[in-house]
Amino acid sequence: MAKLTWAGQSCFQISVSNAKDSQANVVIDPFDEKIGLKVPNFEADILLITHHHYDHDNVRAVKGSPFVIDGPGEYEIKGVFVQGIFSFHDGAEGKERGMNTIYMIESEGIRLCHLGDLGQKELTDEQLEKIGIVDVLMIPVGGEFTIDSSQAQKIIGQVEPKMVIPMHYELPKLKVKLDDVGKFLKAMGKNAVEPQDKLTVKTSTLPKEGEMEIVVLKP
Repeated sequence: MAKLTWAGQSCFQISVSNAKDSQANVVIDPFDEKIGLKVPNFEADILLITHHHYDHDNVRAVKGSPFVIDGPGEYEIKGVFVQGIFSFHDGAEGKERGMNTIYMIESEGIRLCHLGDLGQKELTDEQLEKIGIVDVLMIPVGGEFTIDSSQAQKIIGQVEPKMVIPMHYELPKLKVKLDDVGKFLKAMGKNAVEPQDKLTVKTSTLPKEGEMEIVVLKP
């Protein structure tokens, strides 16, 4: 089982529980609060940083003594398997905004993918092979510094996840100008999706193949 809480931008806390009654908290991309949002009281065993920009790498905002991962590689901590996959923050092979790490997180048979600040218009065959099967995809949709809604739609088509969580889009207090999530929902053929406070994912309740679900979380 995995419980996902979103703080805004690309920041998530993912709490995974396994059969041995142990739990691990994974936090991804905590931001500096000068962007206008507040980082919740997140505690981490594992802290993932997709790239070193101030709105994604505020390590000090997270409590605990986490194992920090900030680049490609394979790791296993507290029963959680993490794979960092090399990617670009822009559509010009990193010449404009540098590199970005995509993270695959797997625990108890649930596979989650966080694309970070992906700027590529599409994923390469090598990236897709490393990503593999995805149950839950966290994807930026706000444009400007990442892919936009139409590019996100294409990448979702490449990955074919069971669930999609949009991230990195306009919020009322956010000082960074991004597109609204409604633009993404429209591109995906959804008129409206009722936002949820948190998302609990279990292998038994995942959508069936071909029945992809879009989940909008409240920060």
